Amino acid sequence: MAKTDPAASKRERNKTIKWVVTIFLVTILISGIISLVSDEVMENSSIGIAFLILLIIILLGIVFDVIGMAVASADEKPFHSMAARKVPGAHEAIRLLRNAERVSSICNDVVGDICGVVSGSASATIAALMLTHVDVGWPRGVSLVMSALVAGLTVGGKAIGKTFAVNSCTQIVHMVGRVIYALNHLFAKKKK
Repeated sequence: MAKTDPAASKRERNKTIKWVVTIFLVTILISGIISLVSDEVMENSSIGIAFLILLIIILLGIVFDVIGMAVASADEKPFHSMAARKVPGAHEAIRLLRNAERVSSICNDVVGDICGVVSGSASATIAALMLTHVDVGWPRGVSLVMSALVAGLTVGGKAIGKTFAVNSCTQIVHMVGRVIYALNHLFAKKKK
């Protein structure tokens, strides 16, 4: 058995604790902002706009779930070839893959779960909006239908997305790398 370095073990444990605390705080911040914005917009919107916002929140959760799964599934080798040819986004894709655990955690756990919680509260807001406009004999039915619809769209969308992510992981990671590359260059130009 190899001996473990106690100092290295302690550094790794401290790094993990710092990561967990950071993720915890970021999740609270992002969740609060998304909930506040979606609630404010939905309360002052028509039922159609509220449904559109709900669908965007669900789609956002699915997209980030796909990204997280693709990063966890992709191989780094094709991106080294792209980086050697100076293909935009290749270096960013390598960085994503080298931090796959954290990227997957942020995409799947932070953004995905936040979207799940926010879409649940958004469906309750829509149910309340519907009940103020339409007299329904069984008000609880509206809430049940909305909850079931959100759950079905989320789970079904993520199931389709995971299959797509595993089968197209290299293309997805490269696309995300290109988006990060474009954003980095955009912000670099604004700083000049």
